Amino acid sequence: MKKRSHVIDVERLSQRAKLQELFEDSRRSAGSRTLVLQMNDAGFPMGRFKVRSLMRESSLISRQPGHRYKRTGQARVDIPNRLDRQFNVTTPNQAWCGDITYVWTGEQWSYLAVVIDLCARRVVGWALSEKPDAQLVIEALNRAVELRGANPRLMFHSDQGSQYASRKFRQILWRHRIQQSMSRRGNCWDNAPMERLFRSLKTEWIPPLGYRSVSAAREDLGRYLEGYYNWRRPHTANGGLPPAVAEEKPNLLSSFC
Repeated sequence: MKKRSHVIDVERLSQRAKLQELFEDSRRSAGSRTLVLQMNDAGFPMGRFKVRSLMRESSLISRQPGHRYKRTGQARVDIPNRLDRQFNVTTPNQAWCGDITYVWTGEQWSYLAVVIDLCARRVVGWALSEKPDAQLVIEALNRAVELRGANPRLMFHSDQGSQYASRKFRQILWRHRIQQSMSRRGNCWDNAPMERLFRSLKTEWIPPLGYRSVSAAREDLGRYLEGYYNWRRPHTANGGLPPAVAEEKPNLLSSFC
C-alpha cells in the first residue's frame, strides 16, 4: 500500500505567518474583526471565517474582555453637556475629548491624560505625571494645541473631573477660545470614545504588572498612542482605517462620519 504524500500548503502557511505577526504586533489582543482588516490591508484578502480558522490553527486567543457603561447622572449647570454624544464629527478640530486614567510605574501609580480629535479618533495630545492635578490635563491640552492649533469653533469635552473644572484649566480654554463641554456626572456613555481608547490601551498594550519605571511607561505609552493606535490599529469609526490614515483620506473618512 502506497503512503499518501504530504502536500504542504505554502499559501496557507504564509497566511498563518502574517496573521501571527499582526497578532503579536497587537500584543496578542487583536480579535478576528481587527485581523480581517489588517490582513486585507497587508495583501491577504480573506473574510472573518478564514481568519478565525487560521487563529484556531495557530492557537491565537485574543485577550479582550467585555465591558459595561453606567447610564445615570446629571449635567453641570455652569458647564453643560454641549457635545451631547454627537461623536460623529466631519472635520478635524471641531471637537476634542479628554480624560485621565492611571498606570502602575514601578513603586507608584502615575496618571495619564489624553486628548483625541473626534473626527477620526486620533490622539492629538497626552501627558504623564505622578500627580492627577490640573497641570496634567493642561499639559495634554497644550500639546494638542501645539500640534493642531485651535479655532473659535473648537469644543473640548470631558467628564466632571476636578482637573477639568479647575480655574487653571478653564483659563487655558478661554485663552484659546475653546468652548467647554462636560458629561453628566457618572455617565461613561457621554465620553464613550475616551472610555474605548483607555480600554484598548489597558487590554491590548500595557503589561499586566505595569511598568518598571515612569520613564519606561512614558516611552511605551508614546509608542502606542502616537504610533500603533494612530497609524496601525484599525478603528471601526473610520470604516477600519487607523485614525491618522483616515485623516489623510478625508473623502473616504467623510463617508463614515
